[in-house]
Amino acid sequence: MQTDTVTKTRQLSPLLSFLGEDAEVLGREKIPVNNAIICESLEVMLPDIGQADDKGILCLYPIDDNKYCLQLYFQINGETSGSNSKVISLRYLPAFFDQYPPEVMMANQPFRFDQTSDIQFPVCSQSRLLIDKLLEETKLPPFIGSLQQSETAIQLLGKALECISFPFTNCQTPTCRFLAFESECDKIHDARRILDNNIDQLFTIRELARKVAMNECYLKKGFKAMIGKTIHDYQQELRIERAKKLLKQDGISVTDVANTLGYSSISHFSTAFKRITGMKPCELLA
Repeated sequence: MQTDTVTKTRQLSPLLSFLGEDAEVLGREKIPVNNAIICESLEVMLPDIGQADDKGILCLYPIDDNKYCLQLYFQINGETSGSNSKVISLRYLPAFFDQYPPEVMMANQPFRFDQTSDIQFPVCSQSRLLIDKLLEETKLPPFIGSLQQSETAIQLLGKALECISFPFTNCQTPTCRFLAFESECDKIHDARRILDNNIDQLFTIRELARKVAMNECYLKKGFKAMIGKTIHDYQQELRIERAKKLLKQDGISVTDVANTLGYSSISHFSTAFKRITGMKPCELLA
């Protein structure tokens, strides 16, 4: 398999959020399917954490009324501990779903097609066989080969849906047309990673938008759609989780924690802490 070295991990941030930031993408190869399904095979090196089970994740983003974009990742691990893993990426564009009536999309699904979903699932043996078929080199004429690959990609989506067995929780999220573009989704994941790595710093939407080179309105709406929380609420929850750990350390005061996390005053910190946890900070002091 001929692969191109990946030099910009930013293009793969949704993938890295699934595999973990310590994963390293060694190469990638496009698999021709059709204009409505974008498929790639990636070789990935993961930290040596022992032999892990194969897994998949389904990410669906509504981008407009009755318009959806769905991303599937299948992680297929090596046969021995420490060997490289293979990841199959399948992106089903809005044009793929346009062939199905809206009432069909909304009926009896394990999740809603009009709201954001992010669901992990186990990879069954039948999916493994379909993945092997997808990766097989075909000597068929291009159009017949494309038909065969399209059928296999559709079967993989069907198997993924069958593996998702738990019920959804109804939660309305705004639709965002720009999330049809993978580059825009990547910027949302970049923004989340910046927040995760800088808990002691409170970013404004303008500051965060500049860091990821994204329109402020798009960032605000896209973050809520994909993460399920506003940027402000997400930052507050990160800081309070960090505060809970700090308060349990010996010799630290509420003032120390508030200052460490960048709160302007103890009262602001205490108010935020109680709103999220239902307790006063002093109740957790070691």
